[in-house]
Amino acid sequence: MDEKKVIYFIYSISFLIFLALVWFIYFKNPATASYNVSFLSPLNCILNFLSATFLCLGIFFIKKKQEKYHKISMASALVFSAFFLVSYLIYHHYHGDTSFIGQGMWRPVYFFTLISHILLTIVGLPFILTTFYFALTHRYAKHRALAKWTFPIWLYISVTGVLIYLMLKLSGSV
Repeated sequence: MDEKKVIYFIYSISFLIFLALVWFIYFKNPATASYNVSFLSPLNCILNFLSATFLCLGIFFIKKKQEKYHKISMASALVFSAFFLVSYLIYHHYHGDTSFIGQGMWRPVYFFTLISHILLTIVGLPFILTTFYFALTHRYAKHRALAKWTFPIWLYISVTGVLIYLMLKLSGSV
């Protein structure tokens, strides 16, 4: 398959996912069914934590030249991130947006973390998918070159996802 077409497809899908997230969070009214989805918020935190953990394991294993375990770890990080995305969409479908009610110095810290998290998620998703594409198609030189950018972005997204949940929890928002 033509590499440029695949990368165009990856970026198109990433953009559509971004638009869906914006719609779900900011424009769509929560579903009227009375499902209790409060358990999804801590689950999302756990999924982000697991993604970050497996990302770090993946880096550890590739530095030790243990490619098999690197692949398993990175695939696990991708699966946990995908589960997070599905769970996050379900949560926002039924719950809607969660407002941060914290005050004082935590308010600008929260919003800086949230905004940087969102912006890097926009950049990160196509990077993640493209990095995986290069690995799956054995284009390891391109994979390594892009992974140097993808890893810190993806790790930041996962870790700040956990931090955002904790800040919301500590402020009494969730």
